[in-house]
Amino acid sequence: MQVGPGALIPRPDSETLIEAAIEHFDERAPATILDLGTGPGTLLLAALDQWPEARGLGVDVSEEALAYARINADRLGMANRTDFRSGDWTRGVEGPFDLILANPPYIGTNEQLPAEVRDHEPGSALFAGSDGLDDYRRIIPELSRLLAPGGAAVLEIGWTQAQPVSALALQHGLLPAVHNDLGNRPRAVLLT
Repeated sequence: MQVGPGALIPRPDSETLIEAAIEHFDERAPATILDLGTGPGTLLLAALDQWPEARGLGVDVSEEALAYARINADRLGMANRTDFRSGDWTRGVEGPFDLILANPPYIGTNEQLPAEVRDHEPGSALFAGSDGLDDYRRIIPELSRLLAPGGAAVLEIGWTQAQPVSALALQHGLLPAVHNDLGNRPRAVLLT
C-alpha cells in the first residue's frame, strides 16, 4: 500500500473494521461499499479483496490521499471496481450501500500524541474537536439514508469512545455493536 504526505498511515487496529464486516455479512457478500475518509484506500481495497464481486466508492477531502488511493487500486488490479471522489464525508453521496466503512479523525484537540504520529501524520486526519467526536456527529445522522436494507456501517473509534459513539448511534435509530481490536480494546462500532 503506497502512502505519503497528506495520507494517514494504515495501522493494524483498523483491520478490526474488516473483521467486524466479515462477521456481520457471514455467508452473504456486500455488493456496494462506501469508504468515508478513504485516505490511501486501505479499508476499501481490503474489503474489495474480501468480496471480489463488490464495487466501491472512496470519498476523501484530501486530493493527495485520493491520488494514493487510485495508485493503490491500480496496483492491486481493482481500478475497474473502484471510484474515488473528492468530498466532505457524505455530502453529495447517494446510496444505498451494503457496507459503509469509516475511520474518521477521533482524537481530541488537547490529547497528547507520540512524536512519530504528531510530526508525520496530517492533523486533519487525526483531530476532531475537543472530545474527538465532531466527525461522528456529522457522519452518523446520514447513515440511515445511505445504508441498504440488511447493510451495516462500521466506524473506527478511539478506545475510550465506545459509549459516546454508541449513544449517538442510538439517538439516530441505529443499533450499535462494539468490536475489540488485537489488544482487546474497543476499536470499532458496527451499526445496523
